[in-house]
Amino acid sequence: MSDFCGQVALVTGASRGIGASVARMLAERGADVVINYRNKSSRALEVANTVRVTGRQALLAQADITSESDMKEMMKLVEKQFTRLDLLILNASGGLEKDKPADYAMQLNLTAQVRTVDLSLPLMPPGGRIVFVTSHLAHFYGHKPVDPIYEPVAQSKKAGEEALQLRIPELASKGIKLVVVSGDLIEGTITPKLMQRQNPGFIESRRKHAGFLPSVEDFAHAIVDAAANTQLESGATIFVGSTEWEIA
Repeated sequence: MSDFCGQVALVTGASRGIGASVARMLAERGADVVINYRNKSSRALEVANTVRVTGRQALLAQADITSESDMKEMMKLVEKQFTRLDLLILNASGGLEKDKPADYAMQLNLTAQVRTVDLSLPLMPPGGRIVFVTSHLAHFYGHKPVDPIYEPVAQSKKAGEEALQLRIPELASKGIKLVVVSGDLIEGTITPKLMQRQNPGFIESRRKHAGFLPSVEDFAHAIVDAAANTQLESGATIFVGSTEWEIA
């Protein structure tokens, strides 16, 4: 499959986990990939090597997405090497980190996401696609219960998603679509592990209630398929894993 042949994709938070898998899959399907990472340079290099093995180009782009200056420099690198950006995968997120300001989750999941789109748009031609990666707990925030430890993340990611949805008319005028991919707890990823520390048994309880939890590969496949599916309407949401749950 080479449905991204000749296209350039930027994946934020691509040095590990879901982002790393998405970068590899995009390359396997023909895309050159910009691998954004904050500080895991050795891991990012490993991801770049998996991209290059496919015969595609990989650009390592270190930038903290909450830093406007970092992001502007990264976009200059992208423009210099590729001149264009066809796919923007907004994968990087967080908000449970220690020793961060009280508004860090909003900085990361709202402000930085919108700014990344703003900085990317000048490089995106008609036909470009933006994929916002989120969780069911965030997507349904305000409608379904959320564990208190995750609430700052859910609230801020919901705010980020809503802010991007408001941009759909502007994006449409440029011929660019936005798609949301929302996942249940993903096996082996950091956020469920952090939640488990505060609430022992949390992951197993969710797995039992849902029947199964998607793997990193499952979720990455869904993200890449969503980026490839030109028939999806702008603003469409793809759900991965069960959307029904209970929180004690």
